[in-house]
Amino acid sequence: MISPGRLKVLVDAPARPEGSYVLYWMQQSQRAAFNPALEYALEQANELDLPLLVCFGLTAYPDANARHYDFMLRGLAEVRDRLIARGVGFVIRKAPPHELARRLSADAALVVCDRGYLKIQRTWRAKLAEGLQRRLIQVEGDVLVPVELASAKHEYAARTIRPRIQRVWGEFLDELEPRPVRRRADHLAIAGDVDLDDVGKVVAGLKVDQAVGAVKRFPTGEGAARAQLKAFISGGLSRYAEERGKPEARAASLMSPYLHFGQISPVEIVLAVRRTPASDNRATYLEELVVRRELAMNHVFYEPGYDSYAAMPDWARRTLAEHAGDPRPHLYTREQFEAAQTHDPYWNAAMREMLATGYMHNHLRMYWGKKILQWSASADEAFETTLALNNRWFLDGRDANSYTNVGWLFGLHDRPWGPQPVFGTVRSMGANTFKKFDADAYVRQVAGLAAAEGT
Repeated sequence: MISPGRLKVLVDAPARPEGSYVLYWMQQSQRAAFNPALEYALEQANELDLPLLVCFGLTAYPDANARHYDFMLRGLAEVRDRLIARGVGFVIRKAPPHELARRLSADAALVVCDRGYLKIQRTWRAKLAEGLQRRLIQVEGDVLVPVELASAKHEYAARTIRPRIQRVWGEFLDELEPRPVRRRADHLAIAGDVDLDDVGKVVAGLKVDQAVGAVKRFPTGEGAARAQLKAFISGGLSRYAEERGKPEARAASLMSPYLHFGQISPVEIVLAVRRTPASDNRATYLEELVVRRELAMNHVFYEPGYDSYAAMPDWARRTLAEHAGDPRPHLYTREQFEAAQTHDPYWNAAMREMLATGYMHNHLRMYWGKKILQWSASADEAFETTLALNNRWFLDGRDANSYTNVGWLFGLHDRPWGPQPVFGTVRSMGANTFKKFDADAYVRQVAGLAAAEGT
């Protein structure tokens, strides 16, 4: 069953049974299994006795570079193969996504799309809906509880959204079985112009930042995502509550890149984790995956300025302004930060992990960002630096979680703490951070990861 709460009619027009196919515009949910938008589109295609065509528009995405496109396109190659094996058509072309969907909708009985919460994703869907002469249904598949059903307003913190999510999440915890394909799409002759059999060549030909190259640490695609989930459940989950804050312990799930590109459903993860015995480990992980992640979705949905310093809480900007003249213990430029050229070997190791692998353990990510705030000439400069580095180097940058995590560094979803130089009453992080884990082991770990990447 696909919960009715996941469905939203964007264009209320009747389906056209004389169409050649049902069209699913894939954008956020880049997977061929446990994808509510895909399975809903198949249900509609079966009812109309039509084949299903899936389309993907490859376009310039703000701040995306060769690293991001390589990961995404290799995952989409797997999606194509899995869809074709099921009898579903797939086409990928270089075009703004909503424009490709509009062109292909001319021969469609109806159009289905998945959902994203960032401004650009919402704009694409609004542009497609504008003047579209076809029925258009949006299906939410990348959060457990759709944002508006969880809360009708911008939530202050995890403690305020948690009961709202927990009150209704049982309605959305359904297994999603693959639908049969009544009418195969093998005969649809709709050509693409992106060769997913040579992703390296495709990426090299894109007009994007090529200096940020592909990484080896994370194999891509939904198969790799499920393999990583299985490894986490059999390994790190049993230690998660106690060791998740220790980078060298390898207790993290490493699911964030796969969630970012929609290569795995958060509902699939929740169901898999809930099959394990109830424990603090299970509860702690579900808090991170569901409550904290969906608090981030709430933030970007209800706060239009989520990518700007001006959207940070008033109390935080006020206290940072009051301490703007405080002497900084060190001052670095964005270029020095990006080159990992600070006095702090642990901060430098965290930056090198990001540069080499596209990932940084969340505990170090907090320390990394707090020190950029402390070592920058101003708070707004620190915000711009942090967000730019985050979006450029992380595989999961340009994400609701990323924007929210950067905001947390500047007081978002937090409260005032005891006053400190530079920070005022915004939470700071210092040397005590390294008493909680083996920092030297982490530095050695990063050296090994960088060597494996050839950097």
